Amino acid sequence: MEKGKGSVRKWEMDFTESSASREIRDPIGFDRASQEQDDSTVSRQKKEHEAAWKAQKAWEVAQAPFKNLLMLGFMMWMAGSTVHLFSIGITFSALWQPISALQSVGKVFEPYKGPRVDTLSPKLLFIALNLAGLALGVWKLNTLGLLPTHPSDWVSSLPPAPEVEYSVGAVPH
Repeated sequence: MEKGKGSVRKWEMDFTESSASREIRDPIGFDRASQEQDDSTVSRQKKEHEAAWKAQKAWEVAQAPFKNLLMLGFMMWMAGSTVHLFSIGITFSALWQPISALQSVGKVFEPYKGPRVDTLSPKLLFIALNLAGLALGVWKLNTLGLLPTHPSDWVSSLPPAPEVEYSVGAVPH
């Protein structure tokens, strides 16, 4: 057969004709009406997925101080209870990190805010874990003897607190 003359092939389309004069059917399983509904469904699902992702990331950020708390506790234990540069440095680091984190709670959770995302619970967990870190630092200050816990620490005319030390030896048989 010659090209352009005779019968038209089954899958051949002539683009020279106007598309308005000829109706092209949709492929099997495709419906234009459902496509418009699917677009709104997809956008709603995308928003729900984004809200779930933001909530998950907010919880991950809220739980991050727990890992720091364990590491800091181990470092404090390794530093010992004597007053020297290393133990003081770790103790003040244990105090500084939670204080700076508590000052920036709003900035930390800013990227996760949204109309469908609840950031109050993660913020409360974040604050609680940082307060636990702060308490750990204050406890270490107390074990180092650097907290003023006796009246003589404040008034020089009072006698200092008595040293309490117990020594237990083996009992002879």
